[in-house]
Amino acid sequence: MKPASSQILTINGGSSSIKFALFEAGEPLRRSLDGSIDRIGLSDATFTVKGSEKFSRALAVPNHTVAVNVLMDWLEKCSDRDALTAVGHRVVHGGPKYFEPQRITPEMVEELHGLSAFDPEHMPEEILLTEAFHHRFPELPQVACFDTAFHHDMPQVARLLPIPRRYEAQGVRRYGFHGLSYAFLIGELARVGGSEAAQGRVILAHLGNGASLAAVRHGKSMDTSMSFTPTAGVPMSTRSGDLDPGLVWYLARTEKMSAKEFNEMVNFKSGLLGVSETSSDMHDLLEHETQDARAAEAVALFCYQVKKWIGAFAAALGGLDTLVFAGGIGENAPKVRARICAGLGFLGIELEEKRNAANEGVISAAAGRVTVRVIHTDEELMIARTVCRVLGITIEKQPDHEKKNMSDSEDRS
Repeated sequence: MKPASSQILTINGGSSSIKFALFEAGEPLRRSLDGSIDRIGLSDATFTVKGSEKFSRALAVPNHTVAVNVLMDWLEKCSDRDALTAVGHRVVHGGPKYFEPQRITPEMVEELHGLSAFDPEHMPEEILLTEAFHHRFPELPQVACFDTAFHHDMPQVARLLPIPRRYEAQGVRRYGFHGLSYAFLIGELARVGGSEAAQGRVILAHLGNGASLAAVRHGKSMDTSMSFTPTAGVPMSTRSGDLDPGLVWYLARTEKMSAKEFNEMVNFKSGLLGVSETSSDMHDLLEHETQDARAAEAVALFCYQVKKWIGAFAAALGGLDTLVFAGGIGENAPKVRARICAGLGFLGIELEEKRNAANEGVISAAAGRVTVRVIHTDEELMIARTVCRVLGITIEKQPDHEKKNMSDSEDRS
């Protein structure tokens, strides 16, 4: 049993950022601070902390190695090192082998290096972060929380890609992502809506810089919009979402575009940014859509594609009981939610305008057959809970109703 002062550090490494949070063991787990090192590799990188200590300052961090050392130096100076009990890492891709959260070992790290080809935009940096913490704090346990885990048991028909079957043996299939967010959301849905709601026909829409949807029944993933990589599905801030595969050959012939250049385009130059030609930020686009037709078209395309996926997943589920919006756009953009839901009355989706404008927890009209909710997602808290479970870190006893509502979500994290 760990002491009540035990602290869990969560790490979420991206291609140009490191986001982190610190939790103190207890019931509930208490977030003492969170922060980020953003724009790694650029001249205007920043180090920001919010919580028990607050600051934001410019940094010179040319790469993730320098950035993680800045973070570890700061942790050693400004936190109780003896209280730091474990580190939990969000790992985007575990391939076909790794999906259960587990303690990181040298053998796992070696195999994850081999899986970097599955997600070259995220995996190398995420592995680097685990290695850096091991070298600085060799006795500190680290846990990998795989973002594909929630979707691991999707039906075979949803996992299978329609390409030559030999690639499936190499691990090429639909994996899905945002699993930590979805596991948290299902747990929260059980808490606020009851177990019957969480066990029903649910569509979860995690709409942020990265955006995806998941069809869930009996608390389990039935299908999801992202696929072998996080580039697939709906258009995102800079990712294209689904495209005609023939575009690869067309651009190779007409512009001599290489596979690497195509990957760069669809991940960092497409989506809202590519269509608007001005911004990848939904707030900016909404602000300028009345003056800029490109901005208006980017917003319209995003809403239209999300609407299509809702319709498709309602068909896959055989109907719909609950629709949940989460993520930066899903939680904070009433206009976007309204446009997505417009015309979906035939599915039983009807919004109440004032509730939606106020970002209330339930935004559906009383007459609507489908309950539409806005739920704040918390991947960092999900990671911290998972670390406690994997390492057997005991926290104070939960009230029975909270324990029941959280158990399904934590078991799938």
